[in-house]
Amino acid sequence: MSTMRAIRFSKTGGPEVLEWTEVETPSPGAGQVLVRHEAVGVNFIDTYHRSGLYPVKLPSGLGMEAAGVVEAVGAGVTRFAPGDRIVYASGPIGAYAELNVVPAERAVKIPQGVTPDVAAAALLKGMTAEFLLRRCYPVRAGETILVHAAAGGVGSIMVQWAKSLGAVVIATAGGAEKGERARALGADHVIDYRTQDVAAEVRRLTDGKGVPVAYDSVGASTFEGTLGSLARRGLFVSYGNASGPAPAVDPGRLSRLGSLYFTRPTLFDYAATTEELDACAAALFDVIAREIVRIDIGQTFALSNARAAHEALESRATIGASLLIP
Repeated sequence: MSTMRAIRFSKTGGPEVLEWTEVETPSPGAGQVLVRHEAVGVNFIDTYHRSGLYPVKLPSGLGMEAAGVVEAVGAGVTRFAPGDRIVYASGPIGAYAELNVVPAERAVKIPQGVTPDVAAAALLKGMTAEFLLRRCYPVRAGETILVHAAAGGVGSIMVQWAKSLGAVVIATAGGAEKGERARALGADHVIDYRTQDVAAEVRRLTDGKGVPVAYDSVGASTFEGTLGSLARRGLFVSYGNASGPAPAVDPGRLSRLGSLYFTRPTLFDYAATTEELDACAAALFDVIAREIVRIDIGQTFALSNARAAHEALESRATIGASLLIP
């Protein structure tokens, strides 16, 4: 029996529940590939699984995103061959490990010119940005949009991509340093959501009209500001809980505030088929290749030190993407 090292947790809680341990190396079944990881993406959803906000069966591995080299393929796999460099971002959970088995139809080949660390840092966050900007609400040139947490992993990609679509971007960030980063990425206006009234600033910047769409990954602490920033028939896109889950939505408030729309989308529903996954990833790799979007890897940690990565992410101390390196 061959073994590998991996992060596991047997109870939910803070970063201290993560354990670096030795486990059996999995074997690929029919339709699966075994990937030896070169870089592992760290995402907020990982902290939700660890804390119990998004329940998983325990004991469990952790992590949804990684890039590496195919070591072996299971029966019936024609999409990849051993030696191919691939990246995946929609599970199954278990990316915080030296190797993982994933369905071939849920992984994509890394294009020439893209390094494994960029692929692992980009795929989940970048495909999220793609569906939010191009399909959940197709942003058009000349529109003014609100992007929360613009210095974070998804937000930093969204600012760059939205500018390439011709949007005017109002970005929020926590603190002066992150605000400057949002500006450097191309944001037209920056609001510090910790010290400023977001809704009042958005109204001021839009001559009182508000924005047609607001993208909110922060959750509890920005919820009211986002609601108050929307134009008549505007869309509130809630896609994260960085400050805690957003409160329940009263349909009557949506009516009173201007016939607003509210959605809580997930990447899985926008990349549910292999065809959707391929198209979504191709659009991302295209804007990376054309240097429309630059992927900023702000910090890296040893895979064995996943606890420190989670502590940094949850304390809002990270800039751009974070990676674990096996």
